[in-house]
Amino acid sequence: MQVILLERVDNLGAMGDVVEVKPGFARNFLLPRERALRATKANMVRFEAEREFLEKRNAEAAQKARDEGGHMDGASYIMIRKAGETGMLYGSVSARDIAEVVGSGVTRGMVKLMTPIKALGVTTVAIRLHADVEVNVDINVARTEDEAERQAKGEDVIATQMDDDRAQAEDAIAERGEINAEMFEEESLAAAAAEDLSDAAPAEAKSEEEE
Repeated sequence: MQVILLERVDNLGAMGDVVEVKPGFARNFLLPRERALRATKANMVRFEAEREFLEKRNAEAAQKARDEGGHMDGASYIMIRKAGETGMLYGSVSARDIAEVVGSGVTRGMVKLMTPIKALGVTTVAIRLHADVEVNVDINVARTEDEAERQAKGEDVIATQMDDDRAQAEDAIAERGEINAEMFEEESLAAAAAEDLSDAAPAEAKSEEEE
């Protein structure tokens, strides 16, 4: 189906473009939301007659979106989630989750998230407030508020944890080595003492026989 776009639409075109779309997409999304008209001769005439009004309306809507949503740009939102030692989440963070934490009238359809977030860390996500207005927010997914604060400062908490675990493992190995060395030394001393005793016993026996 061919439609006339009444505003810019991602991956389709700009206002006034005549584009080919799937009938279902047109009937369920573009037409009821007044983002497009069927590309008929009558609608082409109508569009040209209303172009100036549509351009003005679009500019006003874009400015309103900037005014109301400008505070979001660059903002950071913390989401506490459970995760394993490797940083992988028990579940994921979806566009719906992000829309809920951001609030301010943001819906999941405005959140430009290609795939759900599945690991701890800070992810920059785009939010389309209007066809011509987009802001970026940081979604800080952490297991605790402390981790979120450290991640906000640029720390890779998983790498830090792995380094700490590695250091603890090395300390444990070193400690076991020291214990084994001490045990070996004690066993060596005990063996030497036993050997001395065994050497002294025949000498004492010989001395008794001579007497």
